[in-house]
Amino acid sequence: MLRDDGTGLKKAHYTQTWLAGLLLSPQLLILLFFFFIPSFKALSLAFVQVDPFGGREIFVGLQNFVDLFSDPSYRKSAWLTLWFTIVQNIATLGIAGVLAFATDQIIRGQVGYRSVLLLPYAIAPVISGGIWAYLFNPAIGPAASALHAMGVPWDPNLRPSDALILITISAVWKHICYDYIFLAAAMLAVPQSLREAAAIDGAGPLERFRTISLPLIAPVVMYLFIINMVYGLFETFSIIDAVTAGGPAGSTSTLVYKVYQDGFIMMNLGSSAAQSIVLMVLAVLFTVLQFRAMDRKVNYQV
Repeated sequence: MLRDDGTGLKKAHYTQTWLAGLLLSPQLLILLFFFFIPSFKALSLAFVQVDPFGGREIFVGLQNFVDLFSDPSYRKSAWLTLWFTIVQNIATLGIAGVLAFATDQIIRGQVGYRSVLLLPYAIAPVISGGIWAYLFNPAIGPAASALHAMGVPWDPNLRPSDALILITISAVWKHICYDYIFLAAAMLAVPQSLREAAAIDGAGPLERFRTISLPLIAPVVMYLFIINMVYGLFETFSIIDAVTAGGPAGSTSTLVYKVYQDGFIMMNLGSSAAQSIVLMVLAVLFTVLQFRAMDRKVNYQV
């Protein structure tokens, strides 16, 4: 039933607690079976060695973590992930910012341009990866054929640098739409009176963006920077799997893809669980550090 709490607002009060529990049970069951139980299982597997056939578990303490950090291939994957995440983050924010600024200056057909720019967001990541894998396929891809015609050597199946460039382009193209949505909305929230006043003072479009719009949308930029880092760490698995499958020779095997390779292909469940815990801790620490470091430099008042 609804009751007035004295402030004019209505709050729900349940005289029977079982009804409240019944209404909450679907969400609680989803959290239990898809979050808490898998998290507990991953945490427990990180401290054991498991028979590939699941017949025996041996407690080894922190040995999985010791072996993990002493593994040269894991350190290589960590540096690769750092480079890939930072590059795709900067490229995505930069291109999305340019597109948001450009569409903000368009007077006619603005809605049409925005609709076209948002179309890639509706494409599944694995489909997006498949598109770019086809375009740059060294045998049949039209983009690869154009590069070969210009004398540019290109073969992501054999050249690690080409494969890394390809997955970066694919990841950036897929995520630009997300950043563009927020930046375009933030640009619309900038008071038009401030822009008009700056225009009267003789400031051009770029100067108005740099001195007025950018400081006011800084909270959105900070949010997108963090989201892009999380995207690079976790959500690029399907793109990498569709484009390069971690190859050639593991040159595009990021941390999240290495978790899959070690756990589901090599059947080293203990190492895979330890890697997933390390990856989760890194994501949480990075998010906390970003908020603490950048919060002081952002103006949240318009």
